Formats: sequence, C-alpha cells, structure tokens
Amino acid sequence: MSSRLPELGDALQLRSWYDYLRQAEATMARFAGHYVLAHFEYEHPPRLQPGTPRRMRKPYRIRVSYAAWGEPSNPTLICCGGVVNSAMRFAWLADALRHGYHVICLDWVGRGNSGWLFDEADYSLETHVEQVRQLIAHLGDQPVKLLGSSLGGSVGIELAARWPRLVERLILNDIGPFIPKSRRLRRAQALARHYVFREPADLLRKIGAAQRNFGPAGDEVRFHLSYHQTRWSESDGGRIYRHDVRALQAYRRDAVHSLDQWGAWARVRCPVLVIHGMLSDALLPGTIGRMCKKTGLQVMHVPDTGHTPILYDDNQIHFVRSWLDRSALAQGCWCVLHAPLIG
Repeated sequence: MSSRLPELGDALQLRSWYDYLRQAEATMARFAGHYVLAHFEYEHPPRLQPGTPRRMRKPYRIRVSYAAWGEPSNPTLICCGGVVNSAMRFAWLADALRHGYHVICLDWVGRGNSGWLFDEADYSLETHVEQVRQLIAHLGDQPVKLLGSSLGGSVGIELAARWPRLVERLILNDIGPFIPKSRRLRRAQALARHYVFREPADLLRKIGAAQRNFGPAGDEVRFHLSYHQTRWSESDGGRIYRHDVRALQAYRRDAVHSLDQWGAWARVRCPVLVIHGMLSDALLPGTIGRMCKKTGLQVMHVPDTGHTPILYDDNQIHFVRSWLDRSALAQGCWCVLHAPLIG
C-alpha cells in the first residue's frame, strides 16, 4: 500500500479504526529500521516531591523512553518536545540527521511511552531539567547538542545555565526566556482535559485544529502526529491522548505566573539558534529583541507558522543541519522560506 496519505477531505472519511490503523502502518513504514526504541531508569529525587509529606519522601524510579537514530559514535543531539509532544514529533528531523548525528528524541515522564510520576506536584520544570540531566549521564556524561521545542527549550535554558559543560550548542524552537501568563493560561485551559475520540474523523479534526499553528505540512505529517500522540483505550471505547492528564493540570497550576528565565538566560554561554514561528504568540518580538543582545545568537524566522514549527520542512532541516555542522557561528537573523510540499 502507498505510504502517501489521502487528501485531508478523504482522510476524514476513514470509516473505522481498522482503516485508521492500516493507514498508520503505511505512514510509519518510511521510518522502519531507521531508529530503535530504548529507555533509562530516571530516579526522581525527594527534593522534587513537594506534594508528598516530608517524612514519606524517598527516591523512586520511573522508566523513561526515547527513540535513538544514528550511530552512538556520532555527536549527540537530544530533542525535547513541548508539554504534550511525543518523541516521534521529531521523526522527520531525526531521520534527516541520523547519518551525521546520534539523535535522541525523548518522551517526557507522563507522556508517550514513558512512565508516570506518583503525584501531580512532581511534574515541574525542575523535574524536566533533572530528567534531561540524568539522560545525558545515561548516554555517557559527555557534552551534547540540545534542541528544545517550547517546554523543551525552557529546560534547555535552565540546563545550559546550571551545567554549562553539558550543553555545547542549544536550539530553541519558538521559545525564549519569557512567556506571558495570559498566553500560558490560554494554552493550559485547552490542554488539561480528558478527550475520548470514538471515530477517526473526530481525532483528525481535533488534531488538525490543534496543529494549525505548526506551519504548512502534508497530511502525512499531521496523521503521523495524531497516531503517536494518542493510544487506544478499551475502557473509554476510543483513542485518548498518550499522556498523564495530571502533568497538564500541573502545567495549568504553574501557568498562573509568567515564565521568566532572564536570570538563567544571562548565564547561557554556548552558541544558540532561535527558531521563530512568525505567527507565534509565545515567542514575542520584544523577547527576541532582548535575546539578540547576546553574542553569537542566530535567529531563523519561519513564515506562516505559529507555535511551534514541526521542523519537517526540507529548508528548515537544511538550515538546522548547517548550523549544527558549522565550526564558526556568526550572529544574524534569517528568514527560511517553506520548501514545496511533495505529493
């Protein structure tokens, strides 16, 4: 069967979950044999368990999943997604870079194939920073390049500020050191709910609406993301999001405050590439202007795109690869136009 997804109007006519799974198999076939699924044991420390009485706090382990692309002998690039992203969001980028890099795409605790934490309060920015620090230790405790979308970028800023030897280059995908609480609250209210999709058309409509800010992309990409963001639930009688809703409720609790990382940003010393969706409501022009005062920062503007670019586009991938490969990095801003959609 062809791996090309039908046009969106046809895709919404998938009659059953059997049709949906057949199309999912065809869509995933392009990546078959290109990556391996692996895991490590994340140890959640007592200091990051504020919801547990002090006398009952103790370390506990959670299995954390990741997809590994390319040879371990290559330079390591860790890709971390947003608050609801799965590791397979980065499949197109990782597949394109796997011949020159060991690309590690992470499932956050409480998302994708990773385990869930014991208490809602255990989900925090500090927890996600510690998760990536332990992942780097698991991979050999050598300096890495780090790409973070949204939440992943916030984690990258904190990690590069606290442990500068661990992060040699940082890519921030539509995220900066400041997000206003008004934007965070809007996003949180939409996320922190339990959805059950009982028909393929319901899922594709919902996912398609949620992804309208990701920029021009083929239906194959949107279908791919819909499959990896959800799973079948026998008890619910449909597909549900592949995450712990408590993680998103924790995000909603934290969203009553603006995210302010300017102090950490001042301590980031590694080269930084900022990817900016030009329609984004999360990475604002004023924030970019203040960030550009840092020496060695490059900005890649992506037109017709909000928060956050999928990094599926050939031109975007070429720019990212060129930036990663370059030994000398100059400061500047670039606009990367979209490559034509194929098929």
